[in-house]
Parts: sequence; C-alpha cells; structure tokens
Amino acid sequence: MATTTKRSWAEPYKIKMVERLKTTTSKERVQAIQDAGFNTFLLRSEDVYIDLLTDSGTSAMSDYQWAGLMMGDEAYSGSRNFYHLEENVQLYYGYTYLIPTHQGRGAEHLISRILIRQGDVVPGNMYFTTTRLHQELAGGTFADVIIDEAHDPASLHPFKGNIDLEKLEQVIRSSGPERIPYVSVAATVNMAGGQPIAMENLRSVHELCNSYGIRIILDATRAIENAFFIQQRESGYSNRTVASILHELCSHTNGCTMSGKKDLLVNIGGFLAINDRSIYDEARNLVVVYEGMHTYGGLAGRDMEAMAIGITEAVQDDHIRARIGQVEYLGDKLMEQGIPIVLPVGGHAVYLDARRFFQHLSQDQFPAQALAAELYIDSGVRAMERGIVSAGRDPATGEHRYPALELVRLTIPRRVYTQAHMDVIAESAASVYERRFDVKGLAITYEPRYLRFFQARFQRL
Repeated sequence: MATTTKRSWAEPYKIKMVERLKTTTSKERVQAIQDAGFNTFLLRSEDVYIDLLTDSGTSAMSDYQWAGLMMGDEAYSGSRNFYHLEENVQLYYGYTYLIPTHQGRGAEHLISRILIRQGDVVPGNMYFTTTRLHQELAGGTFADVIIDEAHDPASLHPFKGNIDLEKLEQVIRSSGPERIPYVSVAATVNMAGGQPIAMENLRSVHELCNSYGIRIILDATRAIENAFFIQQRESGYSNRTVASILHELCSHTNGCTMSGKKDLLVNIGGFLAINDRSIYDEARNLVVVYEGMHTYGGLAGRDMEAMAIGITEAVQDDHIRARIGQVEYLGDKLMEQGIPIVLPVGGHAVYLDARRFFQHLSQDQFPAQALAAELYIDSGVRAMERGIVSAGRDPATGEHRYPALELVRLTIPRRVYTQAHMDVIAESAASVYERRFDVKGLAITYEPRYLRFFQARFQRL
C-alpha cells in the first residue's frame, strides 16, 4: 500500500531585489534597547536585524504594484485610481460605498464619530487597541463577548475568534438594543493570537443582530487570512476559493474598517466601506475634515492604485497559502523546542506565551515587554508586546487592565523573509527560553496618556 508523504511547499514568487540588513553585536543591542527604554517600538530600524514588530505596512509589494505607482493620477478630486479601488472593493468585499483613509485607524475614527453616542456599548470579539480607544473617545464602552476559549492560549479550538451568542444577547438585553450602535467583529482577532471567526458563527451573529436591528461592522484588516482558515477548517468550504469565502464573510456584515497595510500588501492606506447611504454621506463629509477629499482620503493616487492591485493579489489562493504556511513553519519550529506559544498558530504571527515563558515574573512586572526586549538583545529580532502594557488603564479607575493573555507577537511581514530567517527567530527564542529564569522584570518610567505601548519607557527591576 502506497504511503502519502507530505511534500515541501515554496513561495509563489521569486526575489528580484534585496535590501541589506545590518548585523550588530550583543553589546550594541544592549545599549540600543536601554536607549529605547526597553520598548521595541522606540528602537531605530537600522539597529534591527529581523523586524517582526508588525505586519502593518511592512510587506513587499509586487512588480505590478510598483508599476501601478507610476500610474498614479494625482488629481485633487476624482482620481481614476479611486475608481479602480472602489471597483475592486465592491467586487471582492461586496460593499457598496467606499471612503479611502490614510490607514485603518482613520476609518475607525470616522465610524466611531458617526455611530457612537455617550453611554453606548459596543460588543466585540476581544478588543483591539486603536479600535477600543476610538470607541471610548466617542463616548462608548467596549464589551468583550468572545468565546472563553480565546482567553486560553493552550486551547485548540479552531475558531477562537467566535462570538459567544449568549454573552452577546446578554449585553444587548442589559444595555438595550438602542444603546448598541453596532457589534464590532474582527476577522481575524489580533489580541487572541490571530485567531479566526467561523462563517457559521458570523452568520448566527448576523441573524441575532438583525432581530434587534443592530449593525455589524467588520474589522476586515486580515479578513483574507480569516477566509483561508475557513477554507481549511470549516465544513463545506474546502472546495471554495478564498476570494468567494471573503465575499460571503463580508455579506454577513453592514460595513467594514480596513487597514490595507496588512492583507492588501501596501505600505500605507485603508478605507471605510459601508452599505448604508446615510452613513456614507456622513462619512464622506467628515473625511474632508480629518483626512482629505472623499476620493482620496489622505492618500496619493499611486497609493490607491497599489492597494487596488494588492486586493487582486491578496485573494489568490497560492499567495495566502504560502503566507500562512510561513507563519505555521515558525510555529512548528518553536513547538518542537517546547517553547510555549498560542495554539492553534494564527494567521499573521506566532504569539509567545510570556506567562508560561517567565513563570517567575508577575504581570505587574511586564513579562511580555521584558521578553520582547530579551529577544532583541539575543539576536536583533524585534517583536512586540501584547499584554498588560497594550491593555492600558481603565479610564474610570486609572488602574491597569489585566488581560488573561500576556503575549509577545512575532509578526511576519508578507513576502519579505525567508525560511532561514524563521530558523534564526526560533533559535533565538530557544536561547532566551534556556536562560529564562535569569531575566528580570520591568517597571514603567514614562507613560503617555493614550496607547501607551507605542511610547512608554521602562527600566529593569
């Protein structure tokens, strides 16, 4: 009887240009992280060897995208690149109206200002930093209605981004549907480890919200990756294309905010897409105040063209299979060495479980922040904290929020690094893990008012 051997896969592209990376000594890295206040966001890019800080705007554009930059129509109003982008958003995402923004948080700002009133409650499948802040600044309060498994890094639930329907209905009944401007659905869920939401779950959420007359606004930043997970894990979708699954996913929502800097393979750009004409009219009025004309929204024509082309490339099955495959490769390497990570491996990153990594450090000692700093010192790999620092403080009490997950995100830019880079990352994580009990915690020395993880500074305890 013939046996089936798992075959190797390769990226569906070839490299035709390279960028030189700087290598540094351990002594230089110690000095650099001290100068940065042990915050990897404050490191100079030139001092970083492998940059896993984010996948936002860090992907490599294709030859077609670079060619598209030369076709930028830089008219102040009515750029043909806007209409190309609008056409592709309608085709692949299915929304009627488009408002370009400089990036995703521009879209979050617009929809929050338009829909949220003081005292409103916005349920969602786990918070995201900028999304929640915009909701709070508009007068709303975020309510987490994600399933319990999402808060357990060891759970193997295939769709840890799912919404708990009982939790959601409880929030609706206790707050009153009139005080819920929309349900905020992320696909995938960044803070849970890049975990997807199932189509069946989103369909049920849509039916429940419809019964109460409540909108659903999708964070579609990594919805293409979510569509791939549905194809791979959910019954009835294995023979469907990622593009068709994406369209169906969006059909269960009323609009979306989008950072094109992730799925869509561009260095800058985003949009708000909506089906409601009245919301669209308000958004295109407000965007003029905060971003620019409604046909460019803070972007050059060339940026919109690159994003329009990026949509067509990102939904290709061979592209997304290789993109997720590289993330899974790193996850497998880490698991082979017994390093604690969030399971299952998510879409855009592998998340180290800093609680289990540094069991001798309390959450008040910022273990994830310390782990990100140690990785940089070990190898020049820059990662980012996703734990108590990112969670910030409760605006009512001023006390730290204490999330169940204390993570370090190893975020893989698209089409940038090779498998050899993944090996270096895994070896560095193993090196830090071996000496984990020698690592000390951190204390905050400077804390900005908003989104402190970007600019806070620390010192060793």
